[in-house]
Amino acid sequence: MAHAHHHHHMDPEAGDRRVALAIGVNIALTVAQIIGGLLSGSLALIADAVHNLSDAVSLIIAFAARRIARRPADPQMSFGYGRAEVVAALINYTSLILIGLYLAYEAVWRFFDPSPIGGWIVVIVAGIALLVDAITALLTWSMAKDSVNIRAAFLHNLADAAGSVAVIVSGVLILLFDWWIVDPIITLGIAVYILWMALSEMPAVIRTLMLASPATLSPKEVHEAVQEVAGVKTVHNAQLWEMQEHRPAFLAHVVIQKGEWGEADAIKAQIKTVLEARFGIAHSVLELECAVHACDDAPDFGNA
Repeated sequence: MAHAHHHHHMDPEAGDRRVALAIGVNIALTVAQIIGGLLSGSLALIADAVHNLSDAVSLIIAFAARRIARRPADPQMSFGYGRAEVVAALINYTSLILIGLYLAYEAVWRFFDPSPIGGWIVVIVAGIALLVDAITALLTWSMAKDSVNIRAAFLHNLADAAGSVAVIVSGVLILLFDWWIVDPIITLGIAVYILWMALSEMPAVIRTLMLASPATLSPKEVHEAVQEVAGVKTVHNAQLWEMQEHRPAFLAHVVIQKGEWGEADAIKAQIKTVLEARFGIAHSVLELECAVHACDDAPDFGNA
């Protein structure tokens, strides 16, 4: 079912400050985790630090993309720079997949080459990491709802929070039972979770970059709604895509019924009203054709 969507965004500068603060705390945490991992010998803690470093990098990418996306359209970029955020999301999800594969490799290797681990250091540093993860999540959670760019960075952080919890469990089990084997098992679990999360989110980003129709809109419903406008005979060569996140666009050839050409401008205005009111499509390009000279055998969608 198609619906118009309205998104309420916080002040961009306030959002930038939140992201910048999240970057700072994540970089500080990464340094602490690497030191703790080296001192304790914990692969899980070092793995969590590597992923946390990716959090900081993902936030830097997200921050830069937010700034670029707000640039106005110009002759070279007539659609504007909004897709910078979609590209940033793709980069961040791709990096998550690479990190997940790397951690899985390291975990499997540690099964064959175990080493002693200092449980207390693991628990303390991972506890601090979990606190920082929670702070970062709070800073970015509200923005993640409306931005695929920030959502990718937020999911980096969410995965890291899950990793911190897992590392704490690992450290406790090592302290209580001296189960060193749990360290690579936990690391492998973190890797699987990261891969699942990134692979489940990436298709939506690829859809936008591939100019697919928005997942929230039915192309058939949009096509039918235009064709039902009084004075419209047929609609063909329609194209429905997202210019950037939350900004659907529509292009079509509209055949005006015989005897209605004098009302063509009013019919076009009515179509645009329907598109925006029912589907949230504010950007539409309509090529009008009279019934006598309409294209023959044109497809409903696309130019083929």
